[in-house]
Amino acid sequence: MVLLKYLATPRWFGWLALVLVLAAACSALGLWQLDRRDQAAATVNTVQANYDQPPIPYTPGLFNSFEEAREWTPVTLTGVYDSANQRIVRNRPLNGRPGYEVLVPLMLGDGTAVVINRGWLPIGNEEAGRPDTVPPAPEGEVTVTARIRPGEPALDRSAPSGQLASINLPAYQEQVGYPLQSAAYGLLASETPAPATAPVAPAKPTIDLGPHLSYSMQWFAFGVLLFVGLGYAARQQYRIDHLEEGQSIHDARPERVRRRPTAEQEEDAILDAQGL
Repeated sequence: MVLLKYLATPRWFGWLALVLVLAAACSALGLWQLDRRDQAAATVNTVQANYDQPPIPYTPGLFNSFEEAREWTPVTLTGVYDSANQRIVRNRPLNGRPGYEVLVPLMLGDGTAVVINRGWLPIGNEEAGRPDTVPPAPEGEVTVTARIRPGEPALDRSAPSGQLASINLPAYQEQVGYPLQSAAYGLLASETPAPATAPVAPAKPTIDLGPHLSYSMQWFAFGVLLFVGLGYAARQQYRIDHLEEGQSIHDARPERVRRRPTAEQEEDAILDAQGL
């Protein structure tokens, strides 16, 4: 009770308010990490459910809408590549290496086209900002198996001729001048007939939830430690402020200064010592 009364001052209320604000920030960061873990778990579940499933046949307009539950599902399509409208997507790293991805519209029998991401290429050495070579897509009718992926938002940056800043399908459609299915694209898994050379095939997504759970626990622990630290600091300051109350009366009294003995007292002491 005494300590509580000691803490009931504007000074300690101010420190408590600061700790509450910092603890709320730690809690918010912890919840944010948990939300990121939930998102990673949803992605992992979708990959595990769809990635290795048998391909489903293409149906008209399939890529004009996107359902998260169908992401990574393999689809079989038959058509002709429009290599004249091939595009290179910039700033697409793979395993820490900078590079590009190759997009080619696949013209279908229903009069529309589905964008196929044929894979990855490293940055070139001959000309800055472009790959050295782009393996051509197969000519004539081709059967493609591709996994459904969502289109990407537009980026606030430009790209050189023949390139795109992102896989923004409506922007791509404006360049080609004919209908592209604009909600999703296909990430190439295989194509028949197979070309002699091809871009690097995309790898299967990593099945990993990441460190988000441990990070969230750390943020929650920091929030608790703030209150522990405040309590410890208050206790130590209380002991410092009330140290004199724990001293004995003897310790509190100043020691009396002893007077120097007189000459007569010294002479009497000598005679007493000699037994006289």
